[in-house]
Amino acid sequence: MGNGIGKESGSKTRDKTREEWLNALLRIVAPVMESLGRGELKKRMPLDFHEDRKEYAPLEAFGRSMLGLAPWLEAEGVCGEEKGLQEKYRKLAVLCMDRAADPDSPDYMGFARGGQNLVDTAFLSHALVRAPRHLAEALPDATRNNLIRALKCTRDFIPGESNWILFSAMVEAGLYVLGEAEFDKMRIVYALRTFDDWYKGDGVYGDGAIFHWDYYNSFVIQPMYVDLMDLFGDMSDEFRMLKPKVLKRAVRYAAILERMIAPDGTWPILGRSICYRFGAFQMLAQAALEHRLPDSLHPAQVRCALTAVLEKVMQAPDMFDQNGWLQPGVYGCQPELAEGYINTGSLYLCTALFLPLGLPADDEFWSGEEEAWSSLKVWSGGQICRDHAID
Repeated sequence: MGNGIGKESGSKTRDKTREEWLNALLRIVAPVMESLGRGELKKRMPLDFHEDRKEYAPLEAFGRSMLGLAPWLEAEGVCGEEKGLQEKYRKLAVLCMDRAADPDSPDYMGFARGGQNLVDTAFLSHALVRAPRHLAEALPDATRNNLIRALKCTRDFIPGESNWILFSAMVEAGLYVLGEAEFDKMRIVYALRTFDDWYKGDGVYGDGAIFHWDYYNSFVIQPMYVDLMDLFGDMSDEFRMLKPKVLKRAVRYAAILERMIAPDGTWPILGRSICYRFGAFQMLAQAALEHRLPDSLHPAQVRCALTAVLEKVMQAPDMFDQNGWLQPGVYGCQPELAEGYINTGSLYLCTALFLPLGLPADDEFWSGEEEAWSSLKVWSGGQICRDHAID
């Protein structure tokens, strides 16, 4: 695809780790972004996997690709070859927004078609929240107006009592970031209040009133809850009091995720939507991006843990098809792991691992000395602190 930074051999430095991350991210998103930039996403994207979901696939692929790209697009102080790539993708992201939101575009996403488009409009909105300057503010007026209309289309769908109420709230956050005065505060208030009621303890929420063993606390719940609270936590005394609790729970959940990474970079295959691969570590990646890691976790330790995850998954030879599109599975192509609602576009939620690329190269996350993560320390006979639940 002509993306990525040079791959000369030699011992891996910390700079090379950042290059490895960026090359992996761009390898994943390039088919989506470049096809959409040419107005050919619907034409080129493979839609033969769970064909009954094909009308949703383009917006799923785009919204989820942007979710992971956004912090890197927003990052300042990028230098050298990476700077050129960043400028290319900033321009391409704006162009893709235009292609997706323009009703006359061959790749218009049809935002009002069914509940699934609410989901992925929310992921696209989360990208706007994560890149307010270099994405939301960079849009031409015509594109912004089209996108505002598109986001409002999703209001026709009423979400069920699950993580979907966060999707409605995040769409309104996207409208807010776009400068739309008529965003609906009550959808945001409802989500913030309801998830507090669904808190189960020790850093974990139910996806509804009942707890499920899966990674939805990381795929959706905690990342959106934290960022919504950052945007709107000062709207009332109620939320000013709730915000520290939400952040404390997120920090605890990030610590849990780090301890789930095995010495070889694998993790427990639990629950639904496991084909989102290393998107399961979004909240750990976000905690690193936002400098909200617990004191017990050094940023470089998290970098090493997530790099192990990245390298383990990316080494599978059939993760991509012959044209570079993601295939369903966790380690390679394993279509039996994909629920009926998952199609090719769904898989791009894996980009959520790459949020720390929004940090500058001299941030401790990238510049700190190599350090083993918790399970690697323990299973090598090393020492870590005891784990404790939070109140």
